[in-house]
Amino acid sequence: MMSEISGNQMIRKASVSLLALAAVPLHAQSMPDMAGMAMPSQSAPAQPPAPAHDMTQMDPNMPGMDHGAMPAMDHGSTGSMTMHGAFGPYRMTREASGTSWQPESAPTGGLHFMSGAWSVMVHGDATLVYDDQGGPRGDRKTFSQSMLMGMASRPVGDHGTLGLRAMLSLDPLMGKGGYPLLFATGETANGHEELVDRQHPHDLFMELSASYSYDLGQGRSLYFYGGLPGEPALGPPTFMHRISGMDLPEAPIGHHWFDSTHITFGVVTAGYSQGAWKIEASAFKGREPDQHRWDIESPKLDSWSVRGFWNPTANLSFQFSTGHIHSPEQLAPTKNEQRTTASVSYNLPLGPDGNWGTTFAWARKDERPGPALTGWLGETALRFARRHTLFARAEHVQEAELFETGPLAVEIIPISKLSLGYAYALPMGKGPVRMSLGGLASAYTFPDRIKPEYGHEGVKSFMLFARLSLDRSGN
Repeated sequence: MMSEISGNQMIRKASVSLLALAAVPLHAQSMPDMAGMAMPSQSAPAQPPAPAHDMTQMDPNMPGMDHGAMPAMDHGSTGSMTMHGAFGPYRMTREASGTSWQPESAPTGGLHFMSGAWSVMVHGDATLVYDDQGGPRGDRKTFSQSMLMGMASRPVGDHGTLGLRAMLSLDPLMGKGGYPLLFATGETANGHEELVDRQHPHDLFMELSASYSYDLGQGRSLYFYGGLPGEPALGPPTFMHRISGMDLPEAPIGHHWFDSTHITFGVVTAGYSQGAWKIEASAFKGREPDQHRWDIESPKLDSWSVRGFWNPTANLSFQFSTGHIHSPEQLAPTKNEQRTTASVSYNLPLGPDGNWGTTFAWARKDERPGPALTGWLGETALRFARRHTLFARAEHVQEAELFETGPLAVEIIPISKLSLGYAYALPMGKGPVRMSLGGLASAYTFPDRIKPEYGHEGVKSFMLFARLSLDRSGN
């Protein structure tokens, strides 16, 4: 009994500390200016002041201005190029995975260059991970995960923008069972057994998409997006693309509450944006990818979603979405899901050598037939002095898939998890490759009734990792 109380108290105090830590940037924005220190102001305009040569801030309808003659770009304080957004007349840094938005002040990695009329960005990383998940249902594994993404856009006519995007992964090489991750559920390894306490590998083709946007002037745009696979308008930016979550070497256990639809074999999206806000709707295939990770599955538009974003400042992004997902699980084909999510992301640039990104999110998946399960997460990542990154994630989910048989198979089991980690970027000169070494440890709380299966509460798992990534900022 004493161990249960101390374990609960430990993770609750640590979770509160994480939330307080993540709230510091929000508090800093409201502090009065101090002598010799320029603080952001709450009354600042939604768009940051642009240098005189920033083409993204000029009116495309200005007399004598040929919007289609040259892709819009700007050069920030570091001298790096920032491309025009693919879905509207704003900076590309506002765009995250799929058609989602993030705070516009978020930094972008990868390589950016021009090729004729095309603006091109290439980004990628490869991570070698040693994973140790403790307890009777834990496991150990050394594996690699990877992602390579290419984006290209160009003007079409006087007011249009064509966008192309491809994202590939060699995650299938880790095996159909993915990697050990306590309390993670969803998808299947072999077509007849559900993955439990493991995170599934991503498909080779994570995204193959095209988009077209039309600039209506005065900060307004219409856009259309299609992918096979692609990402529908549902949930916050995907965890590996969120500025607050991309440094963590593991997926959230709430992945299937928030962003499991980020690889959807068949999606079309239409949207309208105006200044700081936008609304969009998608039709897509509800079934999650099957165990065959190397192929492209046949498309089907049997599900729908709607989503809104509001970015009142360059540092803030709010999201709300809901969607009906038809038969998402291969092993439960008669079960549908109504998913609703809300999130807020905050980003605070800390000069050329640092950045602080934070996300809070809530989700509810209403299984039909079945229970309504909720989950939340708070995650933050602080990069400072160029080489150091601290990251953390606190999350809570209501699980109903941990046990296939027995009395616990029909119970809803609350799980809380806290992960803390650090990464150090090795000095590698001024080339485009960045190498980081890091580690992460996780602690859990859960009900006494599952302790025979999972063991004691508290710290139960850790990961050690080495990551290579493309980073235009050098080292």
